[in-house]
Amino acid sequence: MIHKAASPRSKSIRIDKPAPVPASPLLEEQRPAFPMLVRSREGRVLSEARYRNGESFVLAIEELRFPDTGDLLYQTGIVTQMALSSHLLDVGFDDRWCARNIGLHTSTALAYANATGLNYQSPELERLATVLSPYNVWRNPDIHGSRPPVPASLPDIPLLLRELLDHVRGITGHSRPRRRKALG
Repeated sequence: MIHKAASPRSKSIRIDKPAPVPASPLLEEQRPAFPMLVRSREGRVLSEARYRNGESFVLAIEELRFPDTGDLLYQTGIVTQMALSSHLLDVGFDDRWCARNIGLHTSTALAYANATGLNYQSPELERLATVLSPYNVWRNPDIHGSRPPVPASLPDIPLLLRELLDHVRGITGHSRPRRRKALG
């Protein structure tokens, strides 16, 4: 089940003085101007929907439903991006800004999330995020019909995603949904 966020007509709650977010030197070279972060009820609702969708999609990975590694990596990219964007939306990033400036690049999303308080330090996730970015390459072959080579060794993806989702849940305060049917 994909959870839908509230309509854009939701009333926003603005923080009088949004706390300035220091730009990470790691992001200086690869990003446009750091956006003004303003937390809102709409962002919070959308953040929770992303988190819940990530939880729904990870079930298929935990049930080991992907015999093709390319499909597994594509699904992993989806879950990773949903978890990271849940944090970004929660701290006040605009969804359209994220779509334009982060897109399907999980390594970029991880850098922004860590620069804004996620503080998820996982060398395995950092290496995997680089492999996944952009994660659509694992689903859609290039013009010649080929995908990138699958890395020789991959981390324990179900465990890694569970740890990431649990960390995001701990930071955002979203509740873990009851176990449902897997998507994917």
